Amino acid sequence: MTDVRTDLMTSSADPKNVQDLTQFVQQLLQQMQDRFQQMSDQIITRIDDMGGRIDDLEKNIADLMTQAGVDEGVGP
Repeated sequence: MTDVRTDLMTSSADPKNVQDLTQFVQQLLQQMQDRFQQMSDQIITRIDDMGGRIDDLEKNIADLMTQAGVDEGVGP
């Protein structure tokens, strides 16, 4: 595999080729940034959902303990 930078330095690449490469790299970086943002948003959404489920679970446990007549302050 050839090194792109070496190829550009050793060849008499015209500006159009360098511009095309620059545009390609910029598009690739933008795609990576967009994908990273999408994944970050998905993770945050899942964390928020999990937090809501944990809150519901804690409430249900507290309700069950109240129904069973167990004092919440009693620990192991």
